[in-house]
Amino acid sequence: MSKKIAITAGDFNGIGPEIIIKALHKLDLDKDTVLLIGAKSLFNGLDKNYEIIEVPFKEQWLSYGRETKEAGEFSYNCLKKACELAKNNIIKAIVTAPVSKNAMHLAGYYFSGQTEVLEKELADSSKNRKAEMVFVSKDLRILLLTRHIPLKNVKITKELLIEKVQRISSVLKNNFNIEKPRIALCSLNPHAGENGILGQEEIQEFAPAVEYLKAQGIDISSPMPSDTLFAKAAKAYMSGEKQPYDMYCACYHDQGLIPIKVLAMDNTVNMTAGLSIIRTSPAHGTAYDIAGKGIAGEDSMICAIKQALV
Repeated sequence: MSKKIAITAGDFNGIGPEIIIKALHKLDLDKDTVLLIGAKSLFNGLDKNYEIIEVPFKEQWLSYGRETKEAGEFSYNCLKKACELAKNNIIKAIVTAPVSKNAMHLAGYYFSGQTEVLEKELADSSKNRKAEMVFVSKDLRILLLTRHIPLKNVKITKELLIEKVQRISSVLKNNFNIEKPRIALCSLNPHAGENGILGQEEIQEFAPAVEYLKAQGIDISSPMPSDTLFAKAAKAYMSGEKQPYDMYCACYHDQGLIPIKVLAMDNTVNMTAGLSIIRTSPAHGTAYDIAGKGIAGEDSMICAIKQALV
């Protein structure tokens, strides 16, 4: 029997359990393909007897739309259990429902997101494993070179570029079966720095990194202005044409997420790559404003589950 994918319930005060139930109803998967991590009472309404691993939960903790310590503790414990299963080679992939960073902080877990928890639990430096945050919709794929940090702290160095691009090149080959991936590099500064007029990073850090990577046989572009780069990507996406590049490397969070969410918010998957196991997640958050109302859309969760099953 093949290994199951594990789906974590996420923040029970958000829309996680609701979209999991809706997604599984629509997908109509064999019950032996999925393992749920959470609490049975949160998954009432499922039409199949999926295996459920229980995480401590009390009904009185439920308070839709609120960030609470109890929800943060539950969210973290669900993810920790999924990591334990991954370490023991019991599951093939992890799908995570949205969590609140602030709720986890209230519970004493000071991570900037689920990606960082996964990295702490599953990274293996001896095998060059480290979490990489990738957003995927069809053949549009965007790697974030930096993740959840203040914009003022974004620093792109030659060493960071080489490490990230080498790792994502391997991910494209091993996880996406792309034999010779083409990688596009967004510039940090407007107009790629205008030959140093608008910034020196493209000359001092990007250029030597690109030269080194090309010498290693990696097909990577010189740094290009992200506005024109993503304009071309959007044109290809909307017309149904093949993307000119297999991966776009964005320097910081919003540089990469604005274009893909504008194009495909409901069909985008947040993927953690580079570890021993793939993790996928919807591209949206807990949606506290509609939690408990039964109106949350499940499309992004469906895409996340499908990607984990590949």
